[in-house]
Amino acid sequence: MRNTARWAATLGLTATAVCGPLTGAALAEPSTAPSALYAPSALVFTMGHGDSAATVTPERAVTLTCAPTASGTHPAASSACAELRAADGDFDALAVRDGVLCTKEYDPVVVTVDGVWRGQRVSYQRTFANECVKSFHGSSVFTF
Repeated sequence: MRNTARWAATLGLTATAVCGPLTGAALAEPSTAPSALYAPSALVFTMGHGDSAATVTPERAVTLTCAPTASGTHPAASSACAELRAADGDFDALAVRDGVLCTKEYDPVVVTVDGVWRGQRVSYQRTFANECVKSFHGSSVFTF
């Protein structure tokens, strides 16, 4: 049941992130729509405590849209998009900030990312030792 709720929440947030900008607005002519030049980049991030995404109920979820401009409910959308562009959408390539000290407490946090990055389907999950370690993996992508 937990896994079903997780997928329902993820799919609902993904649909909102991808289709939300299309609702309530008239569609512009293709020649006047600069966003038609960009491949879509819309992601849904979830976070929950536990050892694996299969057993974790999401506690937080945010959306991030990076093309044509940074937007969404992510608290640092602009810098998160810039980091992802620099890493070419590779979440494992995000740099860990230097000089950050975290406790060695083991309170696992699972982060999942689902959506589209530059027109390609993305599904990512990672378990961090604790929230401090999660927040300092990259400068702002996982800080939500």
